[in-house]
Amino acid sequence: MSRRLNNSSKKNRVRVKSLTKPFDKSTLDKAKKIAENFSIVLYPSPRLGFIGTSIELPTAFANSKTMEQCCKNTREALTIAVATMLECGQRPPSPASEKKRDTQVNIRLTAEEKLRLARSSSNLGFDGVSDFVRYAALKELKQL
Repeated sequence: MSRRLNNSSKKNRVRVKSLTKPFDKSTLDKAKKIAENFSIVLYPSPRLGFIGTSIELPTAFANSKTMEQCCKNTREALTIAVATMLECGQRPPSPASEKKRDTQVNIRLTAEEKLRLARSSSNLGFDGVSDFVRYAALKELKQL
């Protein structure tokens, strides 16, 4: 498996050279093992057949006319994305099936809103505002 980055910027030429070589076998093997546990999501596309992505890396895409080939192509795209992350010293996301809460969402509140949420979450027995907001939002989503 190899990769290519098409970028003509003078700033990135040095980096591009290092990204055009094949992955180290141990890095690729590790990436495959990680990516095989990612959840694949397929969307039908009238023009492309199917488009595939994952819950863990929604910016990695692939497509194909058949579901089976789209799954295979998506898994390969995920493997390349994870291998690139590993080579760059980044930590790939945990598989969604592990249900680890390792993704953070930030919201802006007024001081009054924060105080009201803190009081309400404490009165309802939650450990903190984050637990209360997560519970309330997920509860609301189930009502859709």
